[in-house]
Amino acid sequence: MFASLQSPAAGPAAGSVPPTYVHKADPAEVRLTSWCRTGPHAFLIGTRRPAGHELRHRHGESTDPLLFVETVRQTFPLLCHVAYSVPLGHQLIWQRFSYRIQNDAYDTQLPDGDVSLYVECFDIALRRERLTALSMSFRMMRGDVLLATAETHFAVQTPGVYQRLRGAQADATDAMLRALPAPAPLSPELVGRRDAEEVALSPAGSSPAGAHQWQLRVVTTHPVFFDHPVDHAPGTLLIEAAHQAARMTDSGLPVDITALDCEFTRYVELDAPCLLSATALETAADGSLRTRVVAEQGGEVRFAATVAHRGAPVLAATCVSAR
Repeated sequence: MFASLQSPAAGPAAGSVPPTYVHKADPAEVRLTSWCRTGPHAFLIGTRRPAGHELRHRHGESTDPLLFVETVRQTFPLLCHVAYSVPLGHQLIWQRFSYRIQNDAYDTQLPDGDVSLYVECFDIALRRERLTALSMSFRMMRGDVLLATAETHFAVQTPGVYQRLRGAQADATDAMLRALPAPAPLSPELVGRRDAEEVALSPAGSSPAGAHQWQLRVVTTHPVFFDHPVDHAPGTLLIEAAHQAARMTDSGLPVDITALDCEFTRYVELDAPCLLSATALETAADGSLRTRVVAEQGGEVRFAATVAHRGAPVLAATCVSAR
C-alpha cells in the first residue's frame, strides 16, 4: 500500500507553520512559511527556499524537482492538521502523486519574488466526521508565472489502525536500527548530485532480461529523508531514486526532469535490499523522453513511476525493494 507521511508530534497560531505540522523535527527543514484559507477547500501556502539552495539540482543547470516534491509533501500534513482536524500522531498514507514542471522553470529568467502554492482539496472522505482520505491539486506560482503543478491522493489512519497494519514493523526506532548499511553509491555526477550522501542508487549489475539495475541506497542519517525516525523507506526517497534513475545517461550530461506520475502500492522496508531497474518508454508527444521506474521487494511491486525528462537518451529504471 504505501509510503506513509509520519509525524515526529501541537495547534498552530493561524497562519503559522510549526515543524510538527509538516512532520519535521528540524525547523530548518520546514519549507512552508504561512497558510490561509481562500475558499471552503482552497488554500494559499507561502514557501521558502532552504538556506543556500537556489532551486537547482546539484549540477546547477536546472530546477530541482525534489525540492518541489518536498515542498508539496509538507502541505499534506499541514492542511490535514490545521484545516481538517486530523490529530497529530495519525498517519498519512501516500497512494498516488504526480507533478509537471513548466518549461519556464527551466528555460527563462524568472522574476524575483515569493513562491506560493495554491491548493485545492477534493475527494474528501469522512468516517464519523473524521477525515479518512483526501486528494489535493497544486499550482506553484512566482508572481504570475506558473512554475509547476501537482496532484496527490492519500489515506489517513489512526495510530491503532496503523499499528495493526504494520505489526512488529511499526516501531520506527527499531526499524532504523535494523536498516541495512548503505551500499556504495554511483558517482554523484551521473545522477545529477554533487555529494555521495545525496546519491540514492548503488550499482547492482544487470537483470536476467539485460535491463540495468541499481540498489536503493538508504542513508538513515540523511537530513531530509530521515529528519526523524521512520519505519520504512520514505516516499520522497523513492521519488528521488526514480529521478536519479532517469538521469542515468550514456553521456553523463545533465537531464531535466519535467514530470512524474507514481503510485505507492506496498511499504518499502529498511532491512532488505531494494533494486532499481530502468526501462525506456516511447517518446512523448512533446518530444520528452520517458522512463518507467518500478520498485519491487520480495518479488512484489512496491512503487512504480513514469518519469518524463529531456536531455541525453537515458536508461530506463525500475525500483525493486524488499518488505
